[in-house]
Amino acid sequence: MTAESSPRLTAAALGLPDAPVEAGPADPAAHHVRAKLDREIRALLAHEPGTRSGADPEDLHQMRVALRRMRSVLKLSGALIGAGAEPVRAELGWLGQSLGEVRDLDVLIGHLREVIADFEVRDQAAGRRLVSRFVTERAAAKRRLTRALSSARYSTLLREVSLLAHDEERPAAASAKPHDLIAGLAKPHRRLAKAVRALPADPSDDDLHALRIHGKKLRYAAELAQTSAKKKQVARIRALLEATKDFQTVLGDHQDAVIIAERMRTVLDSGDDPGGPVGFVAGRIAERELARRTEARAAWRDSWAAVDAAAQALHA
Repeated sequence: MTAESSPRLTAAALGLPDAPVEAGPADPAAHHVRAKLDREIRALLAHEPGTRSGADPEDLHQMRVALRRMRSVLKLSGALIGAGAEPVRAELGWLGQSLGEVRDLDVLIGHLREVIADFEVRDQAAGRRLVSRFVTERAAAKRRLTRALSSARYSTLLREVSLLAHDEERPAAASAKPHDLIAGLAKPHRRLAKAVRALPADPSDDDLHALRIHGKKLRYAAELAQTSAKKKQVARIRALLEATKDFQTVLGDHQDAVIIAERMRTVLDSGDDPGGPVGFVAGRIAERELARRTEARAAWRDSWAAVDAAAQALHA
């Protein structure tokens, strides 16, 4: 039996109930954490077949998003459901690296194809040769991911997440205290605000990438808190989610542009096509990405202001 055809664990095999766990405003915070883990592991399992087949890159993307959400909720509120949360979060990081390697190449390849499609016909062939380099890289990364998904380590990880989501007999960590998920949003908001205040007028690319990660943590925390929101809080939570999503998009565009421009520099520095058509196309793409980087840099502070206003309104 090949790695591609290895049997995979299903929701039933993991002991998940037939219906997803629900949580409402009257439920304790720990129940909301377990319900969130239950939803996300079901999402991960649902997108695993498509990730294995590679037929649609969106499956891998959604599998990675589910994993990131689980890591985020365990980082923020894992103590509410037991001391085993942190080791599981660390293992999810291992899987995230394998998924991320393929996903980053999917984004790169998809974007390059869109850009090259707008080039003159005489540059199309060179553009396809450029893309083929990254397609080869992607194939190797996909083989590594398939091995990870077919490993005993992956199966064990799924079982551990399932236990965290449904084993209510596990004691919470000794440091765990009664927790209000809405009030808990103040902490990731403060961290994001502090990071913004610490930035110079012209922040580095790494600084803005770190800012995006802070914003993502706030967004995922708001997604968790949404199910515990009382009626008067629902609209404000939604406003915060929309603002954080926009913030993430702006800084995500910035990071993608930075990475793609750097990839094009690597092509130009390789010496494989000095002054040739592939190098010419790579240079054109790098120029476009640097312009996209500039646009994102002009927009992120307004996007942050919307996040800050929405977060403050929630606690007003």
